[in-house]
Amino acid sequence: MKLPSALIAGVLALCGCAHTAPTVPKVAEVDIPRFMGDWYVIAHIPSFPEREAYNAIESYSMREDGRIQTLFRYRRGSFDAPVRTMEPVGTVRAGTGNAVWGMQFVWPIQAEYVISHLDPDYTLTIVARSKRDYAWIMARTPTISDAAYADAVQRLRDMGYHIDELRKVPQRWPETVSGNAP
Repeated sequence: MKLPSALIAGVLALCGCAHTAPTVPKVAEVDIPRFMGDWYVIAHIPSFPEREAYNAIESYSMREDGRIQTLFRYRRGSFDAPVRTMEPVGTVRAGTGNAVWGMQFVWPIQAEYVISHLDPDYTLTIVARSKRDYAWIMARTPTISDAAYADAVQRLRDMGYHIDELRKVPQRWPETVSGNAP
């Protein structure tokens, strides 16, 4: 099967040094079973495929092989657009307190994925990258308070991100995705 050149370029753009120490902060420890489940994308500095995402939600589940299955669902361009999905697989990097993953979209390339902030109650997280090219503010609910959002944005700013590139993801719920509510 021949992959489209745009897909290959996009995957290569997502790649970071998943095997070197991140230059963005990471949380000390992530309880992986507690982190599993649905996370609504509140805002992001998006990769190419998600730049027009609506109702974006990222779901994590443990695989039998110890890796993390990811299902990213979104609608491109409007709330009425068809649901699109991506299904990368995460591999937790040893010695990182479960906070640094390699996210694999296409074998053998793994993009850096750093859990840079995680509320103690596991309701809000920030995922960042050393290249400071992409970032995600995610929550267990489709909306967060203005104060929580402002705090997350400040955290990204403090990491050296260009906040003017941050995009709030339109969320309108409840919605049925592929016949199942998230």
